[in-house]
Amino acid sequence: MKQQRAYFLNSYLDLLTMQETLLRIEEIIEDRQWTQHVVINAGKINLMQENKALRDIVNHSPLINADGQSIVWAGRYLGYPVPERVTGIDLFQKLVEKAAEKGWRLYYFGAQETVVQKVVRKHRRMFPTLQVAGFRNGYFSDEESASIAEEICRCRPDIVFVAFSSPKKELWINQYLSVMQVPFVMGVGGSFDVLAGVTKRAPRWMQKLGLEWLFRLLQEPKRMLKRYVIGNFKFLRLVAAEKRRRRR
Repeated sequence: MKQQRAYFLNSYLDLLTMQETLLRIEEIIEDRQWTQHVVINAGKINLMQENKALRDIVNHSPLINADGQSIVWAGRYLGYPVPERVTGIDLFQKLVEKAAEKGWRLYYFGAQETVVQKVVRKHRRMFPTLQVAGFRNGYFSDEESASIAEEICRCRPDIVFVAFSSPKKELWINQYLSVMQVPFVMGVGGSFDVLAGVTKRAPRWMQKLGLEWLFRLLQEPKRMLKRYVIGNFKFLRLVAAEKRRRRR
């Protein structure tokens, strides 16, 4: 499948719809490539300006989707035909459904033990044919990382979902991708917590208006104030600066 890319705000972005993304992932799994998938949003773009390791990992990924509506709007404002938002949590759920159809083996890694267990039980109820290769919570020391990656390899999954925050998940996946030897490894952030009911996702109307950040801020104002209020202003400055450069 032909894959068109854009480059703005120091990041590549694949100009793919959700359906096109799913077809590309199917190709990757069939080819048995070892692939790290990433998504970008305003917060990650901000992190990438300061964290070269994260920036390099994102830009070397064979598949990069627009997780945030801010990325869709910024890309279009800068002249790129970004077709739609492909959120990590929505892609995650669609991949679980496709895995049940295709017989792909899944591994769930991250969050608290009770949370990851609840997500696995939920998906097994929803998709009785689903093959779960294994699961593990996200609490471990740096010294345990290599053995965890080796255990994932022994489980022979086709897809691994890694539920850490950024940039930890990108850095960890990149470091241990060759150890795991898994065709498709995807960071899903806080998706396990949402599916387990620990946190709530914004209503659909807020998602469409690009206001998920406001919903998160209202849920956890102290923890999210810097990330969303200050971070959003920083992102808008980056977009404005890039627009000025392009005009010059």
